[in-house]
Amino acid sequence: MVQKWHSELEEMYSEMVGWRRHFHQHPELSFQEVETPKMIASLLESFGVEVRTGVGRRGVVGLIKGAKPGKTIALRADFDALPIQDEKDVPYKSAVPGVMHACGHDGHTATLLAAAKVLSRNRSELAGNVVLIHQHAEELAPGGAIAMIEDGCLDGVDYVFGTHLSSRAPTGTYLYRKGYTMAAADSFVIKIQGRGGHGASPHETVDALAIGCQLVNQLQYIVSRQVDPQKSAVLSVGSFHAGQALNVIADSAVIQGTFRTFDEEVRQHMEQEIRNIANGLCQSYHAECEVVYSRGYPAVYNHEQETEMFKSVVEKTVDSKTIQEMPALMGGEDFAYYLKEKPGMFFFTGAQNAEIGASAPHHHPKFDIDEKGMIYAGKAFLSIVHHYLAEKAEEPLLASSV
Repeated sequence: MVQKWHSELEEMYSEMVGWRRHFHQHPELSFQEVETPKMIASLLESFGVEVRTGVGRRGVVGLIKGAKPGKTIALRADFDALPIQDEKDVPYKSAVPGVMHACGHDGHTATLLAAAKVLSRNRSELAGNVVLIHQHAEELAPGGAIAMIEDGCLDGVDYVFGTHLSSRAPTGTYLYRKGYTMAAADSFVIKIQGRGGHGASPHETVDALAIGCQLVNQLQYIVSRQVDPQKSAVLSVGSFHAGQALNVIADSAVIQGTFRTFDEEVRQHMEQEIRNIANGLCQSYHAECEVVYSRGYPAVYNHEQETEMFKSVVEKTVDSKTIQEMPALMGGEDFAYYLKEKPGMFFFTGAQNAEIGASAPHHHPKFDIDEKGMIYAGKAFLSIVHHYLAEKAEEPLLASSV
């Protein structure tokens, strides 16, 4: 049966490409999505799917009820874009200045729509239900997942799965990992207030820029000297602003950065130590300091049993080039919130093809995907649903003993 579903998905390739390119040409930023969820809801309704809109404010949730009772499987796709100017020379280039789909979310959405159409056609073969989570605002904390969960998108769900198209892996490949797969991603802003003055009279000032330089260096010692080297952690300062003229001592400075780890104890320790070092250093130089530490998404944790199931099912049902275990990534993903509520897993589907220009990294102005990667992502979703809902429906009823 699953091969029939896969064939139906392949026959929809041109539709998938059309949807994806429409979303690519008309991207919408996180928490500003209006037309995208309208189109998603309209398409799902045309497939005969029960639809709820405005979930968590902007999300869309579809429900496909199988002919027989059984488990409920949730599949998730995100649909927000990024504040990046599209620099690709393609017919479907973004028509919105300064906004583009630079991470593949348009492909995720088209993939889940296609899977929904196939599953809706074949609902008579399902023993259980499929929940389709079309999520807004993955790219910007606090993200859309937590609001959609609070609004009931996981009510009655037994398992939840998601995928991310990857320009790092060749089309036709799958990457997975058991346990911690993506890091918790926090951010911090440190504001230093000193006392400005003339560049010729530094003794009359409290130099916020000089203090900030020392602070950037001191922050690196937290990871290198206070974190167990067997526990992954990274602290990066990405922004440092101070001063406006070459002959003026800066009276203030603002430092911004990110911290990532898989370990919750390390996460708590880092937050406290960033505050301690910033406050202590500024006090020693007679400056004032304000630290704003913001917790981002938690770490993505793939449940072992569901990950083993995914590997087995894909190897058995999908004609892929390879499926392999990947190293953990320090990037963040708010799919982590779903996995805190329900068992499941998050995997990567290859969509890299240098021959057609689909090899730029994610969040790059020339990012693109090999759209055939959507077929592989969709097949994986269908195989997962088949495992939980259709294999059991195909099992013959046992005769009662006499």
